[in-house]
Amino acid sequence: MYFQFGLRSSLLLIFFVHGLVYAVLLWRKGVLNESVSDKWLSAFLLFCVLYISPWMLGFSGWYDKQPYRDFLFYMPMQHLFLMGPIVFFYVQSLLNPSFKFGKKEWLHLLPGILYIVYSIVIVVTDKLILKRYYFLADGSDRDFDPWYQYAGFLSMLFYFVLSMRYYSMYKKLMLQVISYAEIVLFKWIRNFLMALLCMQILQITFFILGKIDPFFNDYVGSWWYFFMFAIIFYYIAITGYSNSIETKVPFKLNLLNYKPSLLLGGTAMQETIIEKDFIEDAEVIEISEIHPEKKEDTFLLNEWKPKIEALLKNDKLY
Repeated sequence: MYFQFGLRSSLLLIFFVHGLVYAVLLWRKGVLNESVSDKWLSAFLLFCVLYISPWMLGFSGWYDKQPYRDFLFYMPMQHLFLMGPIVFFYVQSLLNPSFKFGKKEWLHLLPGILYIVYSIVIVVTDKLILKRYYFLADGSDRDFDPWYQYAGFLSMLFYFVLSMRYYSMYKKLMLQVISYAEIVLFKWIRNFLMALLCMQILQITFFILGKIDPFFNDYVGSWWYFFMFAIIFYYIAITGYSNSIETKVPFKLNLLNYKPSLLLGGTAMQETIIEKDFIEDAEVIEISEIHPEKKEDTFLLNEWKPKIEALLKNDKLY
């Protein structure tokens, strides 16, 4: 395969290969451990790898040589409408074991799917029907049309905000319901969201720099943006692969509801907490009780449960 090794192409190639390897490893980890979150992170890394590919392959000479030039032009590399929803699904699957991918979730992927269909229509029209450049007659890649780049950025920003809100509500729920909240409020998801925020800030920064200095708008100057982007997703790949924590507390959240939400662990606990005034305007979410299996655990439960309930009801130690 044709590839000119240079400083810029080789540096991005390192991140490309490592990102691809981590995407495969995460998918394998997800299959072996039946971990849906690892599969979503694998998909996100795959799209990050594709995102930097035009600059890696461009600096290796692909835009100057056929049929590689047409491959870059007709193959959609930047799936901006898919990256945001996948981030949101990853956050949900990591924090909430009750999250299921259903028909409603497919709607989030619809814009990205339509863009892929649009790309297929371009290939069929230009290559099979007209057999000449029609959609690409201006000599530019459709991935870098201003409307698509701006809409893609807004999509990423929208799903980042949704993910932040989901994590914020999750933290409030865990602090209200369990005593080991510091364990399940693991730092990785916070660091993951901060890395995504860095990606957004990086894109805005280079957009502003491009308005100030034309150098950052050309192919050479914008390479620095993709190089820094690659560093960020490489951090996500390494840290995400080493993370093995998933919360075991199922719950349901309505992101459009701004009422405080509570997780309740059983009838007795529910009756106790409902006495509080703040529960009146709260969305109450109930989780299943855990029933002990061992006889000695049952004995201890029968001995201590009335005492604990008395402390909760009389002294309000919750």
